[in-house]
Amino acid sequence: MASFPADRGREQLESLEFVDRAEDLVLYGDVGRGKTHLAIAIGMLACQRMIPARFLAASSLVMRLRKAKDDNRLDAELKSIGGAGPVIIDEPGHLPIDIDGARLLFQAGADSYETRSVTSASNLESGRWGDVSGDGDMAAAVIDRIVHHGRILRFHGESHRNKHSLMK
Repeated sequence: MASFPADRGREQLESLEFVDRAEDLVLYGDVGRGKTHLAIAIGMLACQRMIPARFLAASSLVMRLRKAKDDNRLDAELKSIGGAGPVIIDEPGHLPIDIDGARLLFQAGADSYETRSVTSASNLESGRWGDVSGDGDMAAAVIDRIVHHGRILRFHGESHRNKHSLMK
């Protein structure tokens, strides 16, 4: 179950109007509540409407950007990722990121600011993003950009996996 902001609901989400306006979307809640499921659905809906979308786990994105930097093709990689309508980043904050990885993620986010929609799905509240990135100032700058043109959908209730677990 998700709680939508007062001025947004399912209709606005399904219309993908937030993608057209380059607004960000944060899917936040505990594990097993459906954040990744909804993020995938947004990406699939965009593709069905012929809007290119990218879905990347945060850890994979960092590795990809790191490799591109090492191969001296970071700009090309950022341009490739930025060619999508919505960029969907799953699980930021699940794994700690060193300062270089945090800088690369920040650069990818800064390149997207006001140019494309970024959706992130995380169980880590934004106030703790600095803990896993190793740089509170950089995390604050990312949060500042997301808040400027973004909305948060809060997920709550029982874990879907626990509810349907065979181990009862």
